[in-house]
Amino acid sequence: MTVSADSAALSRYITFTAEEWSRLAAATPLPLTEDELARLRGINERVSLDEVATIYLPLSRLLNLYVSATQTLHGVTDTFLGKPAGKVPYVIAIAGSVAVGKSTTARVLQALLTRWPNHPRVDLITTDGFLYPNRLLEARGLMHRKGFPESYDVRRLVRFMADIKAGLPEVRAPMYSHLAYDILPDREQVVRRPDIVIVEGLNVLQTGDGRVGNRPPRLFVSDFFDFAMYVDADAADLEQWYLARFLTLRETVFQNPSSYFHRYAALTPDEARETGLRIWDEINALNLRENILPTRDRAALILKKGKDHVMESVKLRKL
Repeated sequence: MTVSADSAALSRYITFTAEEWSRLAAATPLPLTEDELARLRGINERVSLDEVATIYLPLSRLLNLYVSATQTLHGVTDTFLGKPAGKVPYVIAIAGSVAVGKSTTARVLQALLTRWPNHPRVDLITTDGFLYPNRLLEARGLMHRKGFPESYDVRRLVRFMADIKAGLPEVRAPMYSHLAYDILPDREQVVRRPDIVIVEGLNVLQTGDGRVGNRPPRLFVSDFFDFAMYVDADAADLEQWYLARFLTLRETVFQNPSSYFHRYAALTPDEARETGLRIWDEINALNLRENILPTRDRAALILKKGKDHVMESVKLRKL
């Protein structure tokens, strides 16, 4: 009997419809209000309280069970060693394409997970902060490859994750400005032994740095993850969501003279549409095909969105 690679990958997962998944929330109360959710939504995101209750609430319950089990296991190890080994954060990764809604997913999960009593401190880190500064990307001819694996300081990100998992009392991460489209040299995010760290980014499940001829690294960023998920959608839908976001930004953020993309503010609607589709085709779609989508089956959980931007199914890897 011959099994295709796609069939083999799918067989590793249990697939739930949104309705089936919603039943797994059990009696978990919904702690978010509409006003709180509004502050968590990204541009053009339509996540509703109903979707939070259907998809995110069961997911927060599952993650709470995983975190609790891991904390218990650490306690067993401490007992065996005869002394406390120190607090080690549980690390959750969220991967997926540009415009799929990773940031909103990360923020909603962070808000829900902080409500559970056994892990109230949840920090969110985006890998944008580990992009090389524009001056280095320009010097290396990589500005058109920003967001591709080779545009990240992977060594610094691995070192950051190693320090997190070592339980260091304070770990610092660089910060990124979407307005300036660059690293903020005078700002850092300080992580002080949280219960959970959520790491969100395009290439968090990558197993290389994208540089041709380089030796594979001995450590991958994903080696430090306790649980990884991938937010998925059809490429045609992603293209339309990216274009809608680009057109919205043209009318809002790009109008700010401080915006790196201020030059796009003067485009006509037709020119803006053409520019957005070109950027998608030449950069984001290429990165999706070559680097992001191939990592999907490395995730323990896959959240699949439909054309309306609403989660329609959940795939959970069998243990």
